[in-house]
Amino acid sequence: MKKLHAQKYNFAYYLSAMKNTSDVFRIGGVSVKQLADEFGTPLYVYHAEKISEQIIKLRSAFPEKTSIRFAAKALTSLAILDLMKKEDVGLDCVSIQEVKLGLHAGFKPTSITYTPNNVSITEVEEAVALGAEITLDNLPILKKFGRLFGNKVPAGIRLNPNIMAGGNLKISTGHSHSKFGISIHQLEEIRSIVAEHHISINGLHIHTGSELKDHEVFMNMANILFEAAPLFPNLKFLDFGGGFKVAYRENDGVTDVVKVGTLLGDRLKEFNIKNSTSIELRIEPGKFLVSEAGFLITEVTVVKETPSVTFVGVNTGLNHLIRPMMYDAWHEIVNGTNPMGETKTYTVTGNICETDTFGKDRLLPEVKEGDLLVMLNAGAYGYSMASNYNSRFRPAEVLIKNGKPYLIRKRDTFEDLLRGQVVPS
Repeated sequence: MKKLHAQKYNFAYYLSAMKNTSDVFRIGGVSVKQLADEFGTPLYVYHAEKISEQIIKLRSAFPEKTSIRFAAKALTSLAILDLMKKEDVGLDCVSIQEVKLGLHAGFKPTSITYTPNNVSITEVEEAVALGAEITLDNLPILKKFGRLFGNKVPAGIRLNPNIMAGGNLKISTGHSHSKFGISIHQLEEIRSIVAEHHISINGLHIHTGSELKDHEVFMNMANILFEAAPLFPNLKFLDFGGGFKVAYRENDGVTDVVKVGTLLGDRLKEFNIKNSTSIELRIEPGKFLVSEAGFLITEVTVVKETPSVTFVGVNTGLNHLIRPMMYDAWHEIVNGTNPMGETKTYTVTGNICETDTFGKDRLLPEVKEGDLLVMLNAGAYGYSMASNYNSRFRPAEVLIKNGKPYLIRKRDTFEDLLRGQVVPS
């Protein structure tokens, strides 16, 4: 009997497999029923081998010495960070807490890049003291950094390239009205501050947003970075950020990482030969590494028929997976209990006192109360954006490795809701 294994998962494979089996949905060889019975629901599940597979894809696509630094904001669970460390992937951190989590997970400080936005100089000082690499994204903090450290501590600079790209305005970060980065049109001001304080600029960084399908976006970034690079004689790396598009549904467009890696690699080689340099290429994937490896298992609490809509209510909500509500993101929904039933049209909604619709007018095999629905592509910005809204508990997390499930984070308890609260007498 053909099994549904997440390590082979893609939409085409999944849909074809469903036609040939009555088996329940499996993640890394483990059935969702077993996972729900052992760990309860809602439950976040990650598949370790899928993450490793994505790392291999990037390593194969980009030049050999490309430094991969995982965008930790996508998923900061310690077990996931440990997996990245063992795969020799560094970290890109956007807060001092992420830096500390990386150090706690055993990363070397030099393998952690700290790229904050709108933070105080004290947080930057703390990151310097911890030994992390620093990337700065505004002129005021560049001045403060220069006054404090001069040429004693190198820093990278995040540039805003004035490029509109990405799947949603909220995740487009390189356009002229974005808060991120120092405008490329302020390059002379950057050079003036650098010269005044003798700052050693060791890297230039651009990240234009998420879900970039067009390789030309990366080449536009390359044009800007390679043009600016000769202005900084101590440059060690050029960082192209992340934003590689993954598939959310069948026939969904994705980033051709092989083409991007080849084009950027060729351009870098040409630049290094021409300028007698050995500048390194860096990328900061987040979603690409963990999105498809993550699943949110939920239980159906009610099937509510109205004259116009049949609602499926589940025991989770926007407090656990906010992307559909925040970004209009599509997450494929699977009936993990009844994959071979007759399909009907449902609208899948959560249990939060807001409109938290996970999927509108979805064709699903017949859904009954108690069925397990699985939301796919839940590895990135799922748990990391989860909250206790409505005073509900955050889910447990499980990592499946070599066919065996491991609890990597316990479900919240009532005591977690009370922790840190003080009622004055």
